[in-house]
Amino acid sequence: MAYESLAASYDRLTNDVPYEAVLAFYHKILDRYGCKPASAVDLACGTGTMAILLAREGLSVLGVDQSEEMLTQAADKAAGMENPPWFVRQRMEKLRLPLPVDLVVCCLDGVNYVTKPDALRETFTRAFKALNPGGLFIFDINTEAKLRALDGQILLDEDDEVFCLWRAAFDEATRICCYGMDIFQKEGKLWRRSREEHLEYAYRTEELNQWLREAGFVRVGLYADRKLEAPAPDEQRVFIAAQKE
Repeated sequence: MAYESLAASYDRLTNDVPYEAVLAFYHKILDRYGCKPASAVDLACGTGTMAILLAREGLSVLGVDQSEEMLTQAADKAAGMENPPWFVRQRMEKLRLPLPVDLVVCCLDGVNYVTKPDALRETFTRAFKALNPGGLFIFDINTEAKLRALDGQILLDEDDEVFCLWRAAFDEATRICCYGMDIFQKEGKLWRRSREEHLEYAYRTEELNQWLREAGFVRVGLYADRKLEAPAPDEQRVFIAAQKE
């Protein structure tokens, strides 16, 4: 399963991810839509970094992920906080909340990991139902252009404690990019090797726009990577915001 072995080293390998900059861009979108959230859900929350940042701003936050290992890391990171997020294991397309919230986010191409279009359409429906009137759903995707360009690429992440080798292959017929990953994690004087496979579906912005509107969202905006402007044709990451009336 994806992130089963990677979870323990995920934060070490992603220490260059600009979570604070992503959060700052969320605030720009929230201002544009006139939304001032008091509660939020972080879908595909992983090790909880974004959920924790939102909670530090005073929001009541629920982190949702399907990986038990990633959620364990998230809970450990949030321990001792004055206003900790709650974490729950759920698939996005099965999202069910006890109470609606003002904001739903899904960062770092979590949406691409939903590799069946029907499941993503159900995710959009669930996100719509999870929001209060006027609430916002904000997420980002790896674009088709980016995933196609990864075909045949070999990527390397490493530090003193972990070595991770990615091999990417893009299938034009299925629109799925497969990352075969070999992970070497240091344990004392030895290194433990494990392997994972990650799959991302290359969604197109026009179909996402259509499915969001079918789910009930009335105001949908597409943005370049952390910019309040329309994405370029070759944009590598696109942010999408959708508001519930």
